[in-house]
Amino acid sequence: MKSADTRAFWERRSLDGLSPEEWESLCDGCGLCCLQKLEDETDGTVWYTDIACKLLNTTTCRCSDYPGRRSHVADCVSLEPGTVGTLGWLPRTCAYRLLDEGKSLRNWHHLVCGDPDAVHRAGISRAGRMVSEETVTLADWEDRIIFRSRG
Repeated sequence: MKSADTRAFWERRSLDGLSPEEWESLCDGCGLCCLQKLEDETDGTVWYTDIACKLLNTTTCRCSDYPGRRSHVADCVSLEPGTVGTLGWLPRTCAYRLLDEGKSLRNWHHLVCGDPDAVHRAGISRAGRMVSEETVTLADWEDRIIFRSRG
């Protein structure tokens, strides 16, 4: 008789085998994917700013209208199993990226430790360290660069 597989769902199945609820639960709530980015058109380098999408709560790092976000933000990127690996700007700490690369979730991830605020205490999120795009002019975006995506 085979024993039941007690591994967590993200360890047993590939990203494309997850239910919608499991997929959504992977988001660690860091807010990094919702920061505005600048891309160098000559070499493709992506620079993160500390400017949050107008829908991102800058304290909780959660979208204020997640279900309707695309009606407010036309270029909102939808993470899907087939596209995760093509988005080199995803943070190296991103659960979707880690699992796509065959790596484990970090110890501070809420599915591992059980605490949704651990991502903030670990300093991974930008909670309290970003501004809403509605408060910054486009001309000032380059002055708000915080790091470069290493792809």
